[in-house]
Amino acid sequence: MPWREKLIIALDVSEPDYALELVDKFGEQIEIYKVGLELFTSAGPKIVEKIHKKKKKVFLDLKLHDIPATVVKAAVAATRLGVYMFNVHASGGLDMMKMCKDAVVELCLKENLQKPRILGVTVLTSMSQDVLKAELGIQHSLNTHVRHLSALALKAGLDGVVASGHEVSKIKNHCGKGFIIVTPGIRPSWHPPDDQHRTMTPKQALREGADYIVMGRAIINSDNPLKTLELISLEMLTV
Repeated sequence: MPWREKLIIALDVSEPDYALELVDKFGEQIEIYKVGLELFTSAGPKIVEKIHKKKKKVFLDLKLHDIPATVVKAAVAATRLGVYMFNVHASGGLDMMKMCKDAVVELCLKENLQKPRILGVTVLTSMSQDVLKAELGIQHSLNTHVRHLSALALKAGLDGVVASGHEVSKIKNHCGKGFIIVTPGIRPSWHPPDDQHRTMTPKQALREGADYIVMGRAIINSDNPLKTLELISLEMLTV
């Protein structure tokens, strides 16, 4: 897979016009864009439609987490939007994930739609082992918890998970090489980690086996986003 198909640009901005300017700026260099809570809340589903009109794919990063019936309805809506992939929190449980997957498959067969990739969010890259234990009351290790949630997502029939680069190889060994892993918390070696705790460089994450890496602020907030993208692409090409 070419580097431009592995790199997802996170449109972590609130202004839809600016988001579309970024899509135009990167042109043919980038195929997939992440639309998260900030942009989707301010712009609504129309931002997805506008990105699609520019012949780009959308990763809808809303991290759905609710009772199964509610998540199913949101998943159906996301599928009808034609997104390339979307995610749910794996901690929502097996039934929630399985019902979501089953509803999407049924809808795609019934309405002849392209099935989106459905991913389970494991543990946010902003969270540390201390937070997991002291605040959430999860006593086993972070690695064990990520592996458990990944196995649960696999059992539910999801296509893969969202996980830190530090857990990628363990997930692949446990769930199989065909299990998709999307890795956020990616920072070039010259960029600070911001609010992320479990970060990796693009080269490190891809060497660990990540299928896609997500980068936002490190690129779009740089003085020269196109130059920054060029440097990152060169790093990815050396994997």
